[in-house]
Amino acid sequence: MAEEWLKMSAGALGREIGAGRIDPVALCECFLDALAAHPLAGRIYARTTPERARAEAEAAARRARDGLRRSALDGVPVSWKDLFDTAGTATEAGSALLEGRVPERDAEVLENATRQGLVCLGKTHMSELAFSGLGYNPITETPPCVNDPEAVPGGSSSGAATSVAFGLAPAAIGSDTGGSVRIPAAWNDLVGLKTTPGRLSLEGVVPLVASFDTVGPLCRTVEDAALLLSAMGGTHPADLREAGLKGVRLLILENAAMEDLRDAPRAGFERAVERLRTAGAVVETGPVEGVEEALSLAGALYTPEAYATWQDAIEAAPERMYPAILARFRTGLEFSGIEVMRAWLRLKELRAGWARATAGHDAVIMPTSATLPPAMHRVAADEDFYVAENLLALRNTRIGNLFGCCALTIPTGVPSTGIMFLGPPLAEERLLRLGAAAEAALA
Repeated sequence: MAEEWLKMSAGALGREIGAGRIDPVALCECFLDALAAHPLAGRIYARTTPERARAEAEAAARRARDGLRRSALDGVPVSWKDLFDTAGTATEAGSALLEGRVPERDAEVLENATRQGLVCLGKTHMSELAFSGLGYNPITETPPCVNDPEAVPGGSSSGAATSVAFGLAPAAIGSDTGGSVRIPAAWNDLVGLKTTPGRLSLEGVVPLVASFDTVGPLCRTVEDAALLLSAMGGTHPADLREAGLKGVRLLILENAAMEDLRDAPRAGFERAVERLRTAGAVVETGPVEGVEEALSLAGALYTPEAYATWQDAIEAAPERMYPAILARFRTGLEFSGIEVMRAWLRLKELRAGWARATAGHDAVIMPTSATLPPAMHRVAADEDFYVAENLLALRNTRIGNLFGCCALTIPTGVPSTGIMFLGPPLAEERLLRLGAAAEAALA
């Protein structure tokens, strides 16, 4: 039975706890035993929190016995990316610059989740300071992709994705600034939700670019994403019952997002679109003006803020960083304050245009990533290849960040490929309902 628990969704585990068929303490021990025995656990988890997990599981078990469960996920274990502050446990964001950093209190989203009864298994590895979509980190650790042990897993929430994909957590919490939830979710055949900026608190979350940083779950089902969003935000979960696609209008973003696609992402996307159409969705294809311009502004919007955030720590010990990440941060020096402000003013105009152009559709869709996870040895050996693959991997996901959207990726059925749905800001519940219908159509 315990082996089955390692493969179940968070929502399914929660229902079994509620029905009295799973004891939260036994469930916690099941995952802690799996972590102790798994040969890749050290490449996935930066550190575990067994004492905390056991205490939280025991409290959940008491509530379950007394009929006082706090949420649908009360007693369910989850992993947390190593940029969410955890009281008394090191939070180092995948960087030697933060080695030994131990916060005094939990991040607000972790506090909220704990109040809802979730059990903290530990902290997962990630790209250094969250500044890469590939997940390669020679400073701390690089987890393997579940579909190819020789490939990178996607980042920056690399360990978050692999903790779920390898059965070492039912669900995980990551962050997304340019694709850091959706890329590793897609490359490891998971569901990933990028929330709207401001939807979930960033208090106690190690920043990269606070203007774009968001918190989001990586999990096995759309239902899990809805339940985790609810737990972290203190809201009612989206109602996914009787969700359907009949009459839903979807727009395939023709410009930028469909260019330079590798064969597998294209095949996965086309397979998914055909199934959506069969299920009753109306799928149209067309361009949205301003996408290419928004992408061209990304350098001025991202790197100056990232470097301003980390300049003091970086320049105090630059030799402790992976050179490719160091170089990426330092590109922030190339932009003047005037250029940054002009970029933001222009992006606000482009966002208004995007909202007008997409208002008639329920979601904009595209392949989550244009490429598959590249070989780890080549990423390590060829910096030009690393830079090019990182930019290509993040191109489509970054569209959602630039336009302030909420976004959802679900697996297409072709390994390491996802289909991404972009919704308007703060429309997560509606997007999740659409995603649940799409998930059923693609099953």
